Amino acid sequence: MKIYPIETGNFKLDGGAMFGVVPKTIWQKTNPADSKNLIEMSMRCMLIEDGDRLILIDTGLGAKQSDKFFGYYYLFGDFSLDSSLAKHGFHKDDITDVFLTHLHFDHCGGVITWDSGKTLLKPAFKNAKFWSNDNHWKWATDPNPREKASFLKENINPIKESGQLNFIHRNAIDQIGFDVLFMDGHTEKQMLPKLTYQDKTIVFMADLLPTIGHIPLPYVMGYDTRPLLTIKEKAAFLNEAADNNYYLFLEHDAFNEICTVQHTAKGVRLKNTHKFTDIFN
Repeated sequence: MKIYPIETGNFKLDGGAMFGVVPKTIWQKTNPADSKNLIEMSMRCMLIEDGDRLILIDTGLGAKQSDKFFGYYYLFGDFSLDSSLAKHGFHKDDITDVFLTHLHFDHCGGVITWDSGKTLLKPAFKNAKFWSNDNHWKWATDPNPREKASFLKENINPIKESGQLNFIHRNAIDQIGFDVLFMDGHTEKQMLPKLTYQDKTIVFMADLLPTIGHIPLPYVMGYDTRPLLTIKEKAAFLNEAADNNYYLFLEHDAFNEICTVQHTAKGVRLKNTHKFTDIFN
């Protein structure tokens, strides 16, 4: 097995929305805001090369939305999904599986693209199976008012229409080759991949832990549908991660790719941050 971090782009979100009830005077120490109160975010995906399978975890925003849409999110930097795949010698057509932690647009937008005439939406990965789960799919296709703006029909409907959609069940390792942790605080049945790699455990954190600034339990996004459940889930997971020295792969932290956590008198806190290549060959 070989794992590669895949940078698909950077964007900005409102810092207050990202930290909920935590005051700016506190959260800006780890996530500094600009003059518009926006903080920098990454869309860092993971590529797993495992035998004859090439599995991409999440896809970033994609490129099919309008300039007006992208203008809301202040895209910046030179990263793209295509260039990041090419850096490691791969193309979208090589991908055999696209695993979607959940169907919010910044995680699944790259699954679907326009055809050459911009008249038809089609899968960007023509040879891949797309993986969601039944409960989350139902949640996303009949969205509540709080999340409706994050579940875009132009992302989700073509996935179903493609015939490439598959659902993860509780025996995930038999289906996709790694364990999956199901979390319900951010959105219904968000899925976190958990892998053993080079004798270490890596967990792809998605939106359970967007950045290192979100490690303290009350630091929960305003986007979460069940914030008290997020706190409970995060507490259980971070204790397990500290006990077992898990390496946490950060999807949205613009400055840190990997972190570890430790027990302290104040609860679980940051231990170290790393570049992926500093830990894994």
